[in-house]
Amino acid sequence: VQLQASGGGLVQPGGSLRLSCAASGNIFSIAHSYWYREPPGKERERVAGMTNNGAINYAASVKGRFTVSRDSAENALYLQMTNLKPEDTAVYKCNVIGITYENRKYRDFDVWGQGTQVTVSS
Repeated sequence: VQLQASGGGLVQPGGSLRLSCAASGNIFSIAHSYWYREPPGKERERVAGMTNNGAINYAASVKGRFTVSRDSAENALYLQMTNLKPEDTAVYKCNVIGITYENRKYRDFDVWGQGTQVTVSS
């Protein structure tokens, strides 16, 4: 399974961006999907998460501004970010946990995307 993240860029404070994470491979099901971010010089932070039963959670720092969603048919994960602030500047990475089915075998997977840079600056 591979993840391809995209949608990052340079945006002014107050602006919006939509990140995408496309999963490819013999995916049977996805159990959990997450967005993390790595600000420069800081530890990785989980920004948003979604389980296969629809439960969603957000970091306090982004609640009310970010929205995570998933297209199960396309195996795609999204993060809509609004009212962006300079402190949102980071490399954003997606993480997907699930099960593959190949050659009559089920296998667990836990994969990460390569990351996409989000820079919020005037």
